[in-house]
Amino acid sequence: MKLLRLAPENTKFGFMRFRRVSYPLSAFLSLVSVAMFLFVGMNFGIDFAGGTQVDIRAKSGEVRMAEIRATADGLGLGRVEVQQIGSGGDVLLRLNVQPGGEQGQQTAIAKLRDAFGADYEFRSVDSVGPSVSAELVQSGTLGVVVAIIAVLTYLWFRFEWQFAVGAIIGTMHDLLLTVGFFCVTQLEFNQTSIAAILTIVGYSLNETVVVLDRIREVMRKYKRLSTAEIIDMSINAVLPRTIMTATTVFLALLALFFLGGHVIRSFSAAMIWGIFVATYSSIFICSPMLIYMGVRGDVFDKKDEGAEPAAADAKAKA
Repeated sequence: MKLLRLAPENTKFGFMRFRRVSYPLSAFLSLVSVAMFLFVGMNFGIDFAGGTQVDIRAKSGEVRMAEIRATADGLGLGRVEVQQIGSGGDVLLRLNVQPGGEQGQQTAIAKLRDAFGADYEFRSVDSVGPSVSAELVQSGTLGVVVAIIAVLTYLWFRFEWQFAVGAIIGTMHDLLLTVGFFCVTQLEFNQTSIAAILTIVGYSLNETVVVLDRIREVMRKYKRLSTAEIIDMSINAVLPRTIMTATTVFLALLALFFLGGHVIRSFSAAMIWGIFVATYSSIFICSPMLIYMGVRGDVFDKKDEGAEPAAADAKAKA
């Protein structure tokens, strides 16, 4: 019985010839991400922005969005975001932080119940005060920064410094484009989005380690080949594994995106984006950096020469 293969074996694609396109493209996308973050910003959920989120469902199954917006605007609660979820009768209402603290929030919820309670079922009500949201922002930011520093430290000690520089640039590239993705799509950025960013960093790290390990192995073996030829040979060797991993994860996330509900939709969408970005960066961003840094097979000669005397000394002592 033949095994399923999503990519042919013994491929000989010349990936490194596209490096003159991939670097300008990534630089452009990175600048766009920074500009969007500075001038547009993210669509922070109530976890970070504070406020009230109410999930309601039409008892009749029919949603009249224009009527809901008009009614909500007339309640004197400030700006009310109204969003229909899926094709059913579910609607999401989001309010900003109300004056008066907790009492103000409860008053706003009571007004919503009076206005929509007859025709809509209140499925969930979530409220976050300004002090709690500030703590969540601080904790979430600290968690991301610490995790990224730990990952970068691991990369620095895991590889030779030339390899580590490429891996660090690739990881930061993935993080930056993921932030840009949230800014462009305006998906709700909440605590599950923090989990998505950390998961993408982990996935990117895994792809990077696999590719760089194979490059290092081939570079030790074929020292007379050019760096571009070695990288192409290495990427083609791991290509079936990369495609199989990305496809299985993508199918699982696709099911979560369409069937998992709106609660984890931003997580699923960010992860789908992250799969493509991480795979792309490990091939077209991290690997070509070795060419630009002039890395060749003789980078391992000094290590090998230092290891041989140590082994000889150990044998002599024995």
